[in-house]
Amino acid sequence: MLKHRGFPGRLPGTDFQFTIRRENRKKGATPITRRERFKDRRPADKRADAGFLSALIAHFGDEPFVRGNLDAGRLSWLIGREVKPVGDFDPADYEQLLQIDMREAEAAFPELFAQDEAPAFDWNDAEDWDVDEDDET
Repeated sequence: MLKHRGFPGRLPGTDFQFTIRRENRKKGATPITRRERFKDRRPADKRADAGFLSALIAHFGDEPFVRGNLDAGRLSWLIGREVKPVGDFDPADYEQLLQIDMREAEAAFPELFAQDEAPAFDWNDAEDWDVDEDDET
């Protein structure tokens, strides 16, 4: 399983997880399943989606990337909309290629693309990131 070095482990100041520490060798990768985002979702959940998408854009841009250690639960809120599989989709594969659909992302989260506003998430401030320095695998 590829670990995305430099990717935030969670939404700063919350327990919303963005990455996993190690792969599940017994059961394999947790499958990514599309979850519906209803209008009555809690604001904290909406902010976690926006934060995760913001981190994906900051880290990968519009280039394809490997799922690796990205959290399946968090990806499930974006899959099939803002994040699309590249090639045949295997929801339980750590090596699955994904790509951000920038048009969909901007339509769903216009605040992330607003030019005249300060960035909603400052991913350059690494002090709030959940970085596990001791874990080299």
